[in-house]
Amino acid sequence: MDRFLDYFRVDERFPHILCPGCGIGTAMNTVVRALIETGVSQDELCVVSGIGCSSRISGYVDCDTFHTLHGRALPAATGVKLARPNLKVVVFGGDGDMLAIGGNHFIHAARRNIDVTVFVLNNFTYGMTGGQYSPTTPTMERAATAPYGNVERDFDTCFMARATGAMFVARSTTFHVAHLKKMAKLALSKRGFSVVEIISQCPTFYGRYQGLGDAVKMLEWIRDRSVDASKVPDPWQAQDKFVIGVLHDREEVAPYSVLYEQVRARAQGKS
Repeated sequence: MDRFLDYFRVDERFPHILCPGCGIGTAMNTVVRALIETGVSQDELCVVSGIGCSSRISGYVDCDTFHTLHGRALPAATGVKLARPNLKVVVFGGDGDMLAIGGNHFIHAARRNIDVTVFVLNNFTYGMTGGQYSPTTPTMERAATAPYGNVERDFDTCFMARATGAMFVARSTTFHVAHLKKMAKLALSKRGFSVVEIISQCPTFYGRYQGLGDAVKMLEWIRDRSVDASKVPDPWQAQDKFVIGVLHDREEVAPYSVLYEQVRARAQGKS
């Protein structure tokens, strides 16, 4: 327990600003336990985030951190990895931060195969700014900016990650804590651009607009909609389900930082 608490800025940052019942604390604590169990020390870790409820995680953990502009976590993480390739670089962001204003950066970080681990906390809403619909809000579901239903189609975070070049893609939820830790440990052990989508509850906005009830009811809703990837014929075609597990895993492409160093050596006349 002492080592777990060492990972947090307890005296400076707590109590936290998260709403009662929010799933972000569960996700943060689970990933920290995964970092400890995979042997990543605080001196070897840099946590990067942008703006949003999920992006506040970088302010709570005690390691090198980079809290940057809205949507700009991945460019910042790219710079950190190129400057200090020995660091384990972990990025936290919400569905809005990663897939809306940061969507183009997400696509190209995956395409370049930047050697970072990305945790996308998907609560289907902009929680920090009042419950507007986000790129992952399902069609016809309600939000502060769509009181009669959202007419836009929603992004599949994992499908986008795979399609744009990520090496490792997985999904878990804040209900399946042991499973989430397993997915996090797998992602942290991979080389290249790795993504774990975490389905998380937001009872304050998303849950309230859909009439889903409090945090416990939302966790039950997440549980009932989740299915393991091994139990569906095609994990990319399961309608109205959160397909959890490893969805994509490959390693044959060298990370960007490795190729970058090779080009630098070539430019300097080294073999």
